[in-house]
Amino acid sequence: MKYYIIAGESLGDLHGSNLMKHLNELDENADFRFWGGDLMQKVGGELIKHYRDLAFMGFLEVAKNIRTISKNMSFCVNDIKSYNPDVVIFVDYPGFNLRIAKKISSLNLKTFYYISPTVWAWHKSRIKTIKKYISKLFVILPFEKGFYKKYNYNVDYVGHPILDSIADFNTRLNNLSFEDFTKENNLSDKPIIAILPGSRNQEITKMLPIMLNAIDNLENYQILIAGAPSYNLDYFEQFNLNNNVKVIFNKTYEILKFADAAIVTSGTANLETAILNTPQVVCYKTSKLTYAIAKRLVDLKYFSLTNLIMDKPVIKELLQDNFTAENINIEVNKILFDKEHKQKIFENYNNIKNILGNEGASKRTANLMYKYLIEKDNA
Repeated sequence: MKYYIIAGESLGDLHGSNLMKHLNELDENADFRFWGGDLMQKVGGELIKHYRDLAFMGFLEVAKNIRTISKNMSFCVNDIKSYNPDVVIFVDYPGFNLRIAKKISSLNLKTFYYISPTVWAWHKSRIKTIKKYISKLFVILPFEKGFYKKYNYNVDYVGHPILDSIADFNTRLNNLSFEDFTKENNLSDKPIIAILPGSRNQEITKMLPIMLNAIDNLENYQILIAGAPSYNLDYFEQFNLNNNVKVIFNKTYEILKFADAAIVTSGTANLETAILNTPQVVCYKTSKLTYAIAKRLVDLKYFSLTNLIMDKPVIKELLQDNFTAENINIEVNKILFDKEHKQKIFENYNNIKNILGNEGASKRTANLMYKYLIEKDNA
């Protein structure tokens, strides 16, 4: 079968690649054409657009690049028409993907959506779009199935795909020691504080300097920045890193495995950090205009996935004006030196793991997708 897949960010590339691997196992004639990244390209098929060229974030950034986005959409629709796939699979990236779903509706193609847009948080009007233009929706958070049920839309809950990634990591590197990790990466034997500054340029430039400033006085620790794969060391040198700070690429899980504390830009990395059992403080800051608009639109008690899943403040969230070097320093010190505080975090992390269940989301999703496609062919 012919699969057209659209993933617009680094995580979409990861989850899209795992989905493709399992579709390959089910369908020996699988042919992939996709928007994604290096991981999807390694699986096989034809990469049409790299996610590096698609990541526009925030109301102002989108407005400034509206012409480029519009051109990308027109190109995408025409490319789908030309390819004529058996199914179009959207992976996250809702601002772009839901518009494409609407634009190709006249083609009468099967449309599968993997990883639901966060309509439970804001923009509930998108539910109508999903019900009208998406054939099947595969959700990854346990509360999402019940949410959609209230709107008379049946979805498949498949579990969270980061559990697959972390299970694979644990299998491959279960015996990796701290000594081996530090030696392999030319590090000192000091304990580690991890910084996950995000994958978008806007996030990194706005947040990383404050994160670094917050822990500048913790000289007994080495600071490891988990660099997104779309950047290189030259990019990070603009932040005047001192000798106690190192940037390591493509080893985020290894860094978290050995870190005593983590400073994390809000997003899926927050949940990955929790699953890997690293105490953390979650941070986020955007432009004043974007934040003001979002605050009016977002209907949530919490910002981070960890707190949302538990429906309580498991970890500290430092957002917008509260995102300061002083506040980060206070929270990191609590993690490092308050044993009771740290133990409470670990207890809540265990509860999150129990709620999310077992790995296998990518395989379950591929099996369901293939089943629905076969049913269509036999109808």
